[in-house]
Amino acid sequence: MEPQRSRSTLFHVTVAILMVVTGTLNTLTMKWTDQESAKGQKGVHVPAKCDSTFGGVPCHEYPPDRAYDHPFDHPFVQALFMFIGEMCCFLAFKIFVAIKSAKGERVNRGGKFSPFIFLPPALCDMCASSIMILGLTMTNASSFQMLRGAVIVFTGLLSVTFLRNRLKLHHWIGILILIGGLVVIGVSDVVTHKETGHLSATQQLSGDLLIVMAQIVTAIQVTYEERFLKKYDVPPLVAVGWEGIFGFSMLGLLMFPFYFIPASFGASRPIRLENAIDAFIQFSNNWQIIFSMLGLIVSIAFFNFSGLTVAKELNATTRMVLDSVRTMFVWFVSLGVGWELFNYLQPVGYVLLVVGTFVYYNMVFVPLWKKFRGGGSEKEPLLSADNNAVQS
Repeated sequence: MEPQRSRSTLFHVTVAILMVVTGTLNTLTMKWTDQESAKGQKGVHVPAKCDSTFGGVPCHEYPPDRAYDHPFDHPFVQALFMFIGEMCCFLAFKIFVAIKSAKGERVNRGGKFSPFIFLPPALCDMCASSIMILGLTMTNASSFQMLRGAVIVFTGLLSVTFLRNRLKLHHWIGILILIGGLVVIGVSDVVTHKETGHLSATQQLSGDLLIVMAQIVTAIQVTYEERFLKKYDVPPLVAVGWEGIFGFSMLGLLMFPFYFIPASFGASRPIRLENAIDAFIQFSNNWQIIFSMLGLIVSIAFFNFSGLTVAKELNATTRMVLDSVRTMFVWFVSLGVGWELFNYLQPVGYVLLVVGTFVYYNMVFVPLWKKFRGGGSEKEPLLSADNNAVQS
């Protein structure tokens, strides 16, 4: 019995470490890709005064039939590769079933369901992922990771409206603290801009707002999954895999109209909403971009697997704690490689987000408060999974 418990503990620790490491790598590889440059499609990223594509006047210094070195600014292509990582979860489940079946063991394949029930959450995932990656190109990796905590706020509010959940006092206090943390992080980005000048204040605030807006879409996705997918008892890896298949298919088709839609994204001249041709040419001209995109696929696949395993084997509360830990690692690495400079407001915002998350999920602070007031049991855990807390 004791060896079995030891193996179980080792498995839980391994999965928790895997979630933190792959979650950190997921954000860092996306930001790393944004930092890379390479020559792409001919006539793309010519200076505006010499560009005839959008009404400019051609000039001899920058002929339109030549390829120019420019940053890898392809957020929708990155989102497409993220869906490949999610599709890998479906493949992993098939391999898992095959292994278990060969051993004669039963596997929970879930109830009967139509794959199209995953279409709405896949659409939400596609929109949220694309908007978040676009926002990441305009702000810091640490701010990106911290601002994703806004999903708790929107999920909690939507659960009241659509799931008829009743939020307790600690939920509302946690939401207010989280909002305070989000405001502090937004202010810190403006201050960082004044100190470094790497990004304009408009770019950073626009990126921050896009990331927060994406969390609204993510909250809709989480609320839908909680309401409609639980009754089918669908294995988590299958759910992620189907969402990856639908997301990849829809976003892949959208690459064609995106090519003909001009957009700005804070650039000095209009560019296409997405230029997949330019992206794949840049792949061939810079092996580091290929390596980072492969890292994105692997990290998102293992992160989804480990995150879902933690939520199933332990609880969603533990998953949120681990997510807070990976935010800290993203921040440390970003400072270490020089992607951003230290600003005293960022740790303040981070602490507020962690405290808000802990209060919302009834962890540490609420149990301690009850003990000090004499209203809690001596055996009440400091890390408790509140049944009314919204999982995200």
